[in-house]
Amino acid sequence: MKAIKTILILSVFTILTAFTLKPTASGYEVGDTATDFKLKNVDGSMVSMSDYTEAKGFIVIFTCNTCPYSVAYEDRIIALDKKYKKKGYPVIAINPNDPAASSNDSFEHMKVRAREKGFTFPYLFDDGQKVYPEYGATKTPHVFILKKEKKNLKVAYIGAIDNNSHKPTAVTKKYAEDAVDSLLAGKNPIKATSRAIGCTIKTNY
Repeated sequence: MKAIKTILILSVFTILTAFTLKPTASGYEVGDTATDFKLKNVDGSMVSMSDYTEAKGFIVIFTCNTCPYSVAYEDRIIALDKKYKKKGYPVIAINPNDPAASSNDSFEHMKVRAREKGFTFPYLFDDGQKVYPEYGATKTPHVFILKKEKKNLKVAYIGAIDNNSHKPTAVTKKYAEDAVDSLLAGKNPIKATSRAIGCTIKTNY
């Protein structure tokens, strides 16, 4: 009964927020070279991927405080970071929502959420909503896995974290984990794209 109620809440929330999606460019495709960014972290520091000199790549996840899908995935995002950061693929989370359209996604609320959940990864604020359109993110959460090739960051996977946004115990396909495992083995992901399931990104436009 609880699972059914959760699914209904997620479905209604998605429908109600569907009209706040800001039109974006097509964004990156698998194989494209991604551009670095410099965004403010909840600890007040400015973070770029170039700061991670020893990283082999990154698990970039556009997520937020308010979307039920994002909240449902928080523990799984923490688990991804703990598992793969030490292997060279840290998580970098970015909140793309405009706080003028979603007040609980303000930088101050981000700091509270990160502290409450014990985030082990940077949680960055996309101030001015400049980064997410470049990547082509449309949902929260939306995953972009990048691999370092010399001085470039190549997009290796785009999509969902796994195949069950409602119930972690029902997951049968771990898309993000499988993609990173393939990259660590020196191979391209067998499944390089999947459909991101979540809330539309909020804008005040």
